[in-house]
Amino acid sequence: MKRTAKLLIAALVVLPAGYAGYYFRHDLKLPFALPFIQAAEAEQTAAATPAARPPVAVKVAAAKAEDVPIYLTGIGTIQAYNTVNVQSRVDGEIVQILFQEGQDVKQGDILAIIDPRPFQAQLDQQIAVRQKDQALLDGAQIDMERYDALIQKAAAISRQVVDQQHALVEQYKAQVRNDDAQTEYARTQLGFTSVRAPISGRLGIRQVDQGNYVRAVSPATLVTVTQLQPISVIFTLAAVAVGQTRLSLGQADAPVVALTADNTTELDKGMITLVDNQVDQASGTIKLKATFPNKALKLWPGNFANGRITVDTRKNAITAPAIAVRHGPRGDFVWVAKADDTAAFRPVTVGQIFDGRAMIERGLAKGERVVTDGYYRLENGSRITIEGVTPTAKAQPGTQPRSEPRVD
Repeated sequence: MKRTAKLLIAALVVLPAGYAGYYFRHDLKLPFALPFIQAAEAEQTAAATPAARPPVAVKVAAAKAEDVPIYLTGIGTIQAYNTVNVQSRVDGEIVQILFQEGQDVKQGDILAIIDPRPFQAQLDQQIAVRQKDQALLDGAQIDMERYDALIQKAAAISRQVVDQQHALVEQYKAQVRNDDAQTEYARTQLGFTSVRAPISGRLGIRQVDQGNYVRAVSPATLVTVTQLQPISVIFTLAAVAVGQTRLSLGQADAPVVALTADNTTELDKGMITLVDNQVDQASGTIKLKATFPNKALKLWPGNFANGRITVDTRKNAITAPAIAVRHGPRGDFVWVAKADDTAAFRPVTVGQIFDGRAMIERGLAKGERVVTDGYYRLENGSRITIEGVTPTAKAQPGTQPRSEPRVD
């Protein structure tokens, strides 16, 4: 009992003294408690002040003002400039095939021969008939001249006989003209026995072999000729987008570049020659027809190509490297390197991306530096160290897709 009472009394003395010492630690500089108090205060200060982050190493590039071409882009279907299904215009047997599949031909080249003998006989017959009628005409004209001379000498012949002779001459003249027409028709039919290329172009697969009998009324095609130089591409674009340009319905004149599906390889350069005269109500699109020289034969009928149509040029537009433009939940933005070597978040409005550069319509001024590398570790106000300047390098032609990185 005595020991318990002593412990209780000691606790009642020590606890109040300890509490008073802690509470009045700034006023009562007790020698024995001072080292412990200072160590506790140092630990609290270190925990409250985190270590400063090191600067982020970045690369930058300056925004500049330049003339920017404004593009419309779309997918086009390649079509032959002209396509002709070569068919027979007369009935007969094919006695010769004079072409090779896939060869280039010029307009007028003979492709096949149909048996010409029946048509040659018809021509010879018409020539003979014409000669006979010409002889009758010549005799009638001689008689007419004789009758005219007699009636002038008074009464050797009646006027009725003279008039009948004049009518007979006119009849023979009409018959000769008819013979001329029949002879020309027979000569034309004979010419159709030589099947010729109607246009210059490249032949396809032969559809009819030698020895077959063909008819003029049959839709059978001997071979197809396609004109590849020049060649046409039909682009389908949103009518609203086309309506905001200088293009109008009808004939047009705007440069266009044909690109591969990945927009990296240029196939050919041409011109928009026509804007269709009506809009597809179902899709709200309109067709544009372009013509390409296709000298390298990179455009094939039936294939697809992306088109980049230059519809305008924006003078002194602000541009920056496309890689500097980021895309986040709130839209496009860039990191701007400020003069005090800190980074600032800057929302921007991008018009279009061309040749590796982005046209900034709003949010950036000429000469401001944007971060092109090292932006993933940036926060608003982060200290930065500029390691270098990104050189101005043009990418492959075509509108480049914008990246969509994660915003930390």
